[in-house]
Amino acid sequence: MRQNEMWLSVVTELSLSLYGEQMVCSMSTQLFHIPETKDLKGNAEMHTHLVPASYHRVTATGSALRLQNGESAPSIVETLINCIQNAEQRDRNVHAGLLVMRDAAPASYKQFVENIIRWQEYTELHLQNAKHFVMRITGSTPDQRNYSPNRHFYPCLK
Repeated sequence: MRQNEMWLSVVTELSLSLYGEQMVCSMSTQLFHIPETKDLKGNAEMHTHLVPASYHRVTATGSALRLQNGESAPSIVETLINCIQNAEQRDRNVHAGLLVMRDAAPASYKQFVENIIRWQEYTELHLQNAKHFVMRITGSTPDQRNYSPNRHFYPCLK
């Protein structure tokens, strides 16, 4: 299988995850600009995890695109995997923050926050799909971080 075909599923799933992240970011930030929700409990705290989660998704997607386009440095694969793992960790806190927001939201905005939660679940699902495709390609286990005996590792920001 050619390099670009091998990584296509990872690129596709990360792109879908990134699309969902764009919706979560847009909708949750919109709440800061609505008088009834500008100080919604949990939103500012949730964003402290959403911003780095977005960074990790962007970096993972860029890494997957580079692999799809023929680059093959082990450090790119390590960056991809590390960023997926970091996004997963941040996603747990994003999800928890969204639940706080839903519970604190005025009745007229609860459905809106529920919609954000559904987008977050979509985002997480596609990140998991990407992770499974990466594991299949690399033959790695979910928590394995060392993929090459010649380790040239440039980790994502924590």
